[in-house]
Amino acid sequence: MQDGRTAKVKNRAPAAVQVTAEQILRDAQERQESQFRAPRQRVEDFEELHEYRGRKRKEFEERIRRTPGALKEWTSYASWEASQGEYDRSRSVYERALAVDARASKLWMSYTEMELKARNVQHARNLYDRAVTLLPRIDLFWYKYVYLEELLDNIPGARQVFERWMAWEPEDKAWAAYIKMEERYQELERASEIYKRWVAVRPEPRIWVKWAKFEEERGMIDRARDVFDTALRFFGDEEEEVDKAQAVFGAFARMETRLKEYERARVIYKFALSRLPRSKSAGLYAAYTKFEKQHGTRSTVEATVWSKRRIQYEDDVSTNPFNYDTWFDFARLEEDALRALRDDGEDEELVDKAVTRVREVYERAVANVPMANEKRLWRRYIFLWLYYAVFEETETKDYARARDIYKAAISVVPHKQFTFAKLWLQFARFEIRRLDLPTARKLLGTSLGMCAKEKLYKGYIELELELKEFDRVRTLYQKYIEYDNANSSAWIAFASLEAALQDVARVRAIYELGIAQPTLSMPELLWKSYIDFEVSEGGYDRDRSRVRSLYERLVQKTGHVKVWISWAVFEGSALKAPADEEEEEGGEEDEGLPGDLEEARSVFERGYTELKNKGLKEERVVLLEGWKKFEEENGTEEDVEKVQARMPQVTKRWRKLDTGDMEEYWDILFADDEREANPATYKFIQNALAWRNKDGAGPKGSMLAELLAQEEESDEEEDDNDEDDEKSSNEGDRMRG
Repeated sequence: MQDGRTAKVKNRAPAAVQVTAEQILRDAQERQESQFRAPRQRVEDFEELHEYRGRKRKEFEERIRRTPGALKEWTSYASWEASQGEYDRSRSVYERALAVDARASKLWMSYTEMELKARNVQHARNLYDRAVTLLPRIDLFWYKYVYLEELLDNIPGARQVFERWMAWEPEDKAWAAYIKMEERYQELERASEIYKRWVAVRPEPRIWVKWAKFEEERGMIDRARDVFDTALRFFGDEEEEVDKAQAVFGAFARMETRLKEYERARVIYKFALSRLPRSKSAGLYAAYTKFEKQHGTRSTVEATVWSKRRIQYEDDVSTNPFNYDTWFDFARLEEDALRALRDDGEDEELVDKAVTRVREVYERAVANVPMANEKRLWRRYIFLWLYYAVFEETETKDYARARDIYKAAISVVPHKQFTFAKLWLQFARFEIRRLDLPTARKLLGTSLGMCAKEKLYKGYIELELELKEFDRVRTLYQKYIEYDNANSSAWIAFASLEAALQDVARVRAIYELGIAQPTLSMPELLWKSYIDFEVSEGGYDRDRSRVRSLYERLVQKTGHVKVWISWAVFEGSALKAPADEEEEEGGEEDEGLPGDLEEARSVFERGYTELKNKGLKEERVVLLEGWKKFEEENGTEEDVEKVQARMPQVTKRWRKLDTGDMEEYWDILFADDEREANPATYKFIQNALAWRNKDGAGPKGSMLAELLAQEEESDEEEDDNDEDDEKSSNEGDRMRG
């Protein structure tokens, strides 16, 4: 053993004492330690029994008082009362529970089972009646109710319950159960009437087929034919209607075949196939082919199905060999022929010929390479290679040939102009299915080096994630970001991976690198993801400083109004702990770090000032609307009125164009702007408002802005009049001159 070689057994004689497997198991069972069992209480007299019952009832009442919505506590209480023989008390508990939640199906089931165990049949009947009246869409109550009535030999009562159920038009299993009950008691005419009502409610092909099969099994052949005839008349003989009724045609023909009416069956098949296009009648054609194989000749099968369609496809591909959809249909036809031969159990020679035909079609198809190197012309063509490879892998199990097909496809594509990520990924997954992981990785690495593409990176990363190779995933993300550092989704996905691995430092470093990029496709998504991450981490740390820092940097970078609103809402909302931490603390709800309304208002005020300094009136209105909504949800009426007082007034104004004409436009007028621009006028109008509202009546809110707007309109009118006077004086001077 020391030199690494296997030890040799020197003594090959049997042992003196033979130990059987049964003896080993018996010894193991005997040596197991006995499990702990709670001591069993014994009640010696009625006084102890009453004391025990009172104590248990007090415990149960306390539980349901604490958690009245926990149905398990109610059920345990009622079951215990029933076990004590106190059925009246048990019913009382159940009724109290139903008053809490009358739609709890488990509660109703437990209630009825208690009554049935106690042999209180009438009580159980009443409960089932109440349950199906209150919850008619729960089929289990109906089944239990019917079973109870049938168990008591109350067949009319069971039938009456079924009739009530059928009025709700339940699912198909309910109708089938009703029919089976009538069949058990040989009420076949009633069952036929039920089928008639069933197809009136759901006139689907499978229901018609079941009805006809029922009539056939009870020997009513003429009635079965009438059912099929009625079904076909109902669906009609148009293309869409015949397509929907294919199952009816197939079942009708099979019935005639069972009755040895082969000509009838053939006529039915031909009638259906003559009204359906070949693309929609694959199943019916397969059934017709099977019928002809059993009751016709081989030449008939080939003449009616495969030959005609082969000729049609040959004509199409000879006319336009670059119509790849036709090649798809042609190849699918040959594959269907191959599967039909295998399903029919034909000899290997015919199967090999069919495989050769499929390969020939695919080889002819892929030989038609698109004439131009434009990707839109190659999209359908490349799927011919993929389908060819899948056929060799799944149908013929020729894995070497499938590998050669993938290699040939890759060699055909002009990768310098464009590539197809699906081709590389399918090839790699094929190698993984062949348990050759290094080759798959080499393929994907070659694809990234030859023609890097976003889908290739994503597919490679997804593959490594499925294999749990996180170090490789990190490397791939680094390459992905080096390839396209402006892709925000790549940064977010990379950070999400590290967050899932709980590497917080890496997550922050990735986000910082991402937002530091000079150009990003959608930077707002990256910032939002970063902020959401820090908010979740802040829930653990009970700290808002990192989120505040991010918002501070973002407003310095963009200053967008939505950023200000989001920041303020964050400051005003509670920072709750994550769910898993709450569960570890015993399931008690943690309110987390409460929101700071004053800090939120200061953010709103700061944002308002910044937007005001930049002269962004529309953005100020949006900010005020968000502020108002925030105060309505968290503040008092006085706070809402303060924000409302800042709301602007939209007024119609005039401005002079470069051409000298006057243009009318709508302007937004803020009261605080006028206070800073014209303090004397503002104080005068403020005193006027105070005098107007001294009795507590009159308009509020934006009244100040409205008066200021009226004053500005009057000032503009005076300016216009002055301009008109000046123009008229100039014209008079010219005339005198």
